Amino acid sequence: MTGYIKFLRDHVGRAPVLMCGACVIVENAAGEILLQLRADNHCWGIAGGAVELGESTEEAAKRELFEETGLVADELELFSVFSGENQHYVYPNGDEVYVVDIVYSCRKYHGSLRRQEEEVEELRFFPIDGLPENVSPPQRDSIEEYTAMRRK
Repeated sequence: MTGYIKFLRDHVGRAPVLMCGACVIVENAAGEILLQLRADNHCWGIAGGAVELGESTEEAAKRELFEETGLVADELELFSVFSGENQHYVYPNGDEVYVVDIVYSCRKYHGSLRRQEEEVEELRFFPIDGLPENVSPPQRDSIEEYTAMRRK
């Protein structure tokens, strides 16, 4: 943990904090979405993380995508914003957050898949109708809403 969230945790410990997050749903040419098996909770999720002070949500989304997957977003499109009680989460280490998650979609990208070893156990594209059961709780709503929209 680095940056702003580390600063907050140094002051408030594990108490609930409001966290602004930025995530990216990457879709390949076959219509599959990229998921990562998270090292902290061993659930599948999309690339993303906390927005740093002074950073735009788009900058954070692009940074997190590159750090976690090795992919560079050529274009991002705002998909939706998720907040409220469904975005409450307690990390395995006990840190508690209420996330306001700004989620982007990305169909134009380049680079080679390369996982961030500290945070990601595996990267894999999944068909929309074949997603794994164990989706990371704070990203469940965004993934479900995106796949429902793509099925229409």
